[in-house]
Amino acid sequence: MGFEFKFSEIQEFMEKMGVPGRDAYDLPTSPKRFPDGALYRNEISSIERPSTMRAMQDEARKLKVRVHRVIAVTMGATLLTMDELRELARMAAGEGTELVVLPGPRVMWDIGRMSSTPEGAYSGIRVRGSDYLSYTLADLFRCLEAGIRGFLVWDEGLLMILAEMRRQGKIPKETALKVSVFTGHANGAGAKVIQNLGADTLNPLPDLTLPMLAAIRQSIDIPMDLHISIFDSQGGWYRVWEVPEICRICAPCYLKQEPGRSVAELCKPWSSEAMLADLARQKVRNVQIMEELIQRLHPELITPESGQKSTLGVPVV
Repeated sequence: MGFEFKFSEIQEFMEKMGVPGRDAYDLPTSPKRFPDGALYRNEISSIERPSTMRAMQDEARKLKVRVHRVIAVTMGATLLTMDELRELARMAAGEGTELVVLPGPRVMWDIGRMSSTPEGAYSGIRVRGSDYLSYTLADLFRCLEAGIRGFLVWDEGLLMILAEMRRQGKIPKETALKVSVFTGHANGAGAKVIQNLGADTLNPLPDLTLPMLAAIRQSIDIPMDLHISIFDSQGGWYRVWEVPEICRICAPCYLKQEPGRSVAELCKPWSSEAMLADLARQKVRNVQIMEELIQRLHPELITPESGQKSTLGVPVV
């Protein structure tokens, strides 16, 4: 039995499922917003220790920049003590900052080494086996005890379990689930799956064009987390001049600053505290430059609410 190949019918079927049949080349303005009316929020990643957070907060106060969300302990929360986790939570709560941590152990630290090989990397970073799934959940509960309410999730199965735990009241209802770039989603259909599983925000692949990003925005309602700067080892670009258009077509979105040479250099417990602190200050300066350009090119995107209220994953201490 043959099947007639018609693009128009394929695209129509996609549209009926709530996924654009083509990328959005017309770059439509997104009508969606954060609850406070803001189009975007600022995010800084790889804040690995309390000392790194302190350097970032000091620089933000000096430059009068608001950092709405911090992605912390990228190496895995298992590698910090309870006192360090509590200190991170207190520092974030004190400034009303959303704090997202990574429960561990992550693939780079468990028995799975396939993902570290050139070809094995294509298989993705996932939690291996039920034992390690339960270990990851146990570390998440340890973080909850420290007051942390935001978590990075890089495995769809883990996301499904956490969303159900939240629905049943096994974890706090205010627990925020951010889906990592390492899940590798890059189109509206995949983004819709993640939203339907219970994600609160999604980080799609960073190297997508504006029409691709606009098509994803048409498919989902949750905020998109979008890299403006990224590690040299992952491409090393700095798409700051696209920020006004990204805000317009992708709102609501988090604008991510994650420069550096590589994840491996930063996200290990023996990384230099001084180096991490210096890089945190540079990330804040990146935010300042970005907001200066938004003000210059599209001041209407700076809403009165921007920088005022963050709600997803602010610690409870």
